[in-house]
Amino acid sequence: MNSNLDKNTLPQIVVIGLGIGELAQLPLGLYKTLKKAEPLFLRTAEHPVVKELEEEEVSYLSFDHLYEANETFEEVYENIIEELMEAASKFNHIYYAVPGHPMTAELTVERLIEKEAEGLVEVEILGGQSFLDPMFSSLRIDPNNGFQLLDATSLQTHDLKMTQHIIISQVYDEMTASEVKLTLMEKYPDDYEVTLVTAAGTSKEKLQKIALFELDREMTQNNLTALYVPPVRLDNLLYREFETLRHVIAELRGPDGCPWDKKQTHHSLKRYLLEEAYEVIDAIDQEDDEHLQEELGDVLLQVMLHAQIGEDKGYFNVEDIIETLTSKMIRRHPHVFADTKAHTEEQVNENWEAVKRSEKESEGSLLSDIPASMPALMQAYELQKKAAKVGFDWDDDAPMWKKLQEETAEWLHEVKQGNKEAMKKEFGDLLFVLVNLGRFYKLHPEESLHMTNIKFKTRFAHIEETLAKQGRTLEDTSLEDMDRLWEEAKRK
Repeated sequence: MNSNLDKNTLPQIVVIGLGIGELAQLPLGLYKTLKKAEPLFLRTAEHPVVKELEEEEVSYLSFDHLYEANETFEEVYENIIEELMEAASKFNHIYYAVPGHPMTAELTVERLIEKEAEGLVEVEILGGQSFLDPMFSSLRIDPNNGFQLLDATSLQTHDLKMTQHIIISQVYDEMTASEVKLTLMEKYPDDYEVTLVTAAGTSKEKLQKIALFELDREMTQNNLTALYVPPVRLDNLLYREFETLRHVIAELRGPDGCPWDKKQTHHSLKRYLLEEAYEVIDAIDQEDDEHLQEELGDVLLQVMLHAQIGEDKGYFNVEDIIETLTSKMIRRHPHVFADTKAHTEEQVNENWEAVKRSEKESEGSLLSDIPASMPALMQAYELQKKAAKVGFDWDDDAPMWKKLQEETAEWLHEVKQGNKEAMKKEFGDLLFVLVNLGRFYKLHPEESLHMTNIKFKTRFAHIEETLAKQGRTLEDTSLEDMDRLWEEAKRK
């Protein structure tokens, strides 16, 4: 064999699929190729057809030693590719055999194809029977009804489509089976019935139906084992799935849906979004996680209703909302998703504002993007914060205290005059200065006033409860008695 690399040609790797297990199932052409293949490399010799090839005096080098020498599959595959590329450079033409079909659940072949795309090697694929066809036959399933093939060594919960047939390959030992079990149990019931399929399509085929929690207990070492997870048919098992929620909202807005939901518009839902947002804040203040979960669901309901209304009118749908949000998060976090540096919260905020400014189609007013519908205290805070970013702000609090005294005096003057409109204006000025003072000390007016409101409600409730125990009402209690109970609540 010529071991000198022809500089005008790329080295070539012929990839051969060994099929699903037995030599008799190999196509004649592949068998003849294997008989003359030299040098021949095997990803693993742990395959039934290899023993039969040995009897046919086929020689090979396997990469099984790399599985013992490395801690992760990623490292194994990198080393396999490295050794294959070195051998291809040395011999110019080599053979590489893998279990099943080269293009089915074979990451090393994917890596070789990447090398081919980089112009480093030529790859020829010679098929072998995939384990999928006999799996479909043995399990009596039609992949056209929805099917996923997933790798046990990289299985993620978000990959799972519970309404489809799922086959998980590379379930070859108890440890892998245990990891697969734990991942599946994040979405499926512990007793959900699954099927272990070993050596599908061969004379040693075995199908074993078990409860999900038994998976690692029933698993034995075998490179020809895959796991089948059937589609979920019960609706209640799909309540955690986003698509189920979307379908429910669409049904509510559909022709046979709920009369209330069908008549809602973006405008009619405004007050509900505000109410739900405040209930979320209340749940956070109460530190009640169960209540918070429920209230966040109510906020999500508002988002889904608005998305469905947009879809019904043909303007936008929930995917458009998600795309806009995802794009914005990536764009406004260049210190995470690009090369911009930000090591402090201040630098993050500077980057955020810089990106926001660059996104504006026209200059407009600096304050134009603050919603007019925002609560007045919050709006005052945002107006001041925006203006402060361009230097329109006091450097210390002394002028603010002086301004507070001025505005208080002006308000008291109008109070004495009895002019309601003027009183209202000066009272607004007074509140505006108080917001500015709070902002200087990094206190948000809405949050601060919200805390005071809760305190007031709690203390007033104490008055009501105490009077009720005494058989008295608020109406027949003097202000002095209520003040005494108020002070008692403060002490508590």
